[in-house]
Amino acid sequence: MMLSRILCLAIGYAFGLFQTGYLYGKSHNIDIREHGSGNAGTTNTLRTLGWKAGAVTFLGDLSKAMLAILVAWLLFREKYPEGVQVLKMYAGFGAVLGHNYPFYLKFKGGKGIACMSGFILACFLPIAPLCLILFVGAVAITRYVSLGSILVAISFFAQLVIFGETGIIPMAEQYRMEIYGVGAVFSLLALWKHRANIKRLLTGNENKFGSKKKEA
Repeated sequence: MMLSRILCLAIGYAFGLFQTGYLYGKSHNIDIREHGSGNAGTTNTLRTLGWKAGAVTFLGDLSKAMLAILVAWLLFREKYPEGVQVLKMYAGFGAVLGHNYPFYLKFKGGKGIACMSGFILACFLPIAPLCLILFVGAVAITRYVSLGSILVAISFFAQLVIFGETGIIPMAEQYRMEIYGVGAVFSLLALWKHRANIKRLLTGNENKFGSKKKEA
């Protein structure tokens, strides 16, 4: 199944290359990467171009991960009925990689949280409610979007293991550890992409949602 894993990563990466925020900005003669944080994701698009642009970007980035996962499922559901769950994860991870590191934009994309949200919805729906509550609660209370994103990344992996071990999320036994491993990489990549935000949160210099940015 190794070639299938690689193929699913490639499929996901291809879908991830559709940079919704960047393309939306270009349609309005703006390179989103030259404004705000320089990020091509939802938050910077929202801050730079407004609510409509932010909503379009979020939905586009969420959908591309779900579409990649759908393609993987259609291709391998019959050939690998027990392994298709982990193959869907590789497709979702490929979408995050394509979003975060698009080759045609010199590997400068977003931070992958919207893509990760699409992955969670498509692969592990029981995990989604708590992630949503944590994100909305953190942003509503602190106005730190980055804190909400970090909590999503951490809670995703914690829930994946807990739900996997308790049987809430069924997993084929031979792929259980691999599922946890890929899930851990998802979370670690999200935390890595937010490393600058984590540093600013710890020093009290993080940018609050709705306020003027302190630094690009």
